[in-house]
Amino acid sequence: MKKLTVLSGGMGGARFLQGLLHGITTGALPGVDADAEVTVVANTADDWWIHGLKVCPDLDTVMYTLGDGIDPERGWGRRDETWSAKEELAAYGVEPTWFGLGDRDIATHLVRTQLIDAGYPLSKVTQALCKRWLTPAWGDRVRLLPMTDDRVETHVAIADPESPSGRRVVHFQEYWVRLRAEVAAETVVVVGIDDSSPAPGVLDALTDADLVLLPPSNPVVSVGTILGVPGLRDALRTTAAPVVGLSPIVGGSHVRGMAEQLLASIGVEVSAGGVGRHYGARSAGGVLDGWLVDERDADQVADLEQSGIRSAAVPLMMTDHDATAAMAAAAIGLVGR
Repeated sequence: MKKLTVLSGGMGGARFLQGLLHGITTGALPGVDADAEVTVVANTADDWWIHGLKVCPDLDTVMYTLGDGIDPERGWGRRDETWSAKEELAAYGVEPTWFGLGDRDIATHLVRTQLIDAGYPLSKVTQALCKRWLTPAWGDRVRLLPMTDDRVETHVAIADPESPSGRRVVHFQEYWVRLRAEVAAETVVVVGIDDSSPAPGVLDALTDADLVLLPPSNPVVSVGTILGVPGLRDALRTTAAPVVGLSPIVGGSHVRGMAEQLLASIGVEVSAGGVGRHYGARSAGGVLDGWLVDERDADQVADLEQSGIRSAAVPLMMTDHDATAAMAAAAIGLVGR
């Protein structure tokens, strides 16, 4: 295999990519060339504008992680960050005060916003930013693409007794950062998704790949929104490459994040098998050829196989690069079986 494509959210996808690349460079992935190329198609529906700046959380998390600039404890933002600008904005009473932009991180958003204001699409802007972060570490072997150049934003409807309708809609960042996903999500609305189109290179990354991987990212607001861009789901269904996913649900719960709340909001069973069936078998109009579940969910493999999805139970905790590389190797072995 020479070309691998990964559909990625933020933290979970970025950590999976670290292990995948570790496996390639150490020769731990069977059938994958030592100089294989990896294309990352990242979710941009978490993006938003704040204080006049265009912020792309998932793109930046992948970029900083693979460029060794991420804060390893938080899993997002820059290492050795300071917060003077955030503190000054709060002192002026400028909202929102609950979303933290670090001083080093702000530089990335300033550059991105200036380039967008100059007329460059997000895909070109991302390519320019990656020259700092990815090119020194990986050369041309790793490419980061936004799912779309169009403005797409995820919003979440929550109960609000004070509203005449009994509900209100908040941006995903408010739901996740300010409310900490502690309020039940009634529904998820992805604004602009139906009118969007894949960014340049995205469809080719799927149709020309030797393998497509869906890492343990959120199936609703990460991988789910990527698949919602018109044309992407069809490209996955028709690509000659096998498509393998890894469950973000382990032992009936998400490892981190808010997958449980959002799966419930769209009526999907919160289980490894439920998410696999939600994606569906390619043989039945879905997107998966293979699906890995954790060893704790081994009892769900038989049902998944009956639904047409080749499945196996393996350890799915990304405790270190070797463990994550082993997950990637298992995914490759599953479809090479």
